[in-house]
Formats: sequence, C-alpha cells, structure tokens
Amino acid sequence: QVQLVESGGGSVQAGGSLRLSCVASGSTSLNKCMGWFRQAPGKQREGVANIHVGDGITAYTDSVKGRFTISQDNAKNTIYLQMDSLKPEDTAMYYCAVSWLSYCSGGPHQLDFGYWGQGTQVTVSS
Repeated sequence: QVQLVESGGGSVQAGGSLRLSCVASGSTSLNKCMGWFRQAPGKQREGVANIHVGDGITAYTDSVKGRFTISQDNAKNTIYLQMDSLKPEDTAMYYCAVSWLSYCSGGPHQLDFGYWGQGTQVTVSS
C-alpha cells in the first residue's frame, strides 16, 4: 500500500514562491508516474504536473508552464513542486498522487492515478 504525505503549503502574496514536498512510502519501484493535482473551492480537481521517477520525464498543464517545476529525489522517495510567480488563481488544495500505470501518459490525467495524499493548502493573495 502506497502512502503519500504532502507538506510545504502556506499563504503567500502574488509573485511569491512555495515549494511543496511529497514523501512516498510503501513502494520502492522507480517504474511509476507521480503527479501533483489541485482543487480550488467549487472547481474540479485538475492535473498540474507529473514526473516519471525512473527517467525523470515531466509534463505540465499549460497554466503553470514556465512557473512551476516538478522534480524528484529518489533517495528520499520524494517529489517536489517548486512554484514561482504565484498568482491568486493558483490558490487551491494541492494533492500528490501515484499512478496505477508504470508510465506517465502525458497528462497528468486524474483517472490514471490511484493513490492520493491528504493535500496541502496553497493560498495566494493579490
């Protein structure tokens, strides 16, 4: 059973930065895709970025390209989401997830992910 614990959320002003962390336990396989999703109040959960922990290939949703960076530290079973130039519309609960699949199918696509963390809140004020 995979367990995921996110941290690093908080409140910042527009233009600021935050770095989210997600520690995974229960799975040592490098043949997997991990991702970050977010859900704002009253909106559907959306994919933000994903990374294949075996080869490091990444993908981003268009709204965060050039501002967010997903990375990994396999020795620590941890992925990160560096968020720069934050905007009020980035305000959401951010979730870490592990895919059912052994590869990243572009995306991230929510239906590909079966293990979820509890989330960490990010609030960006204008």
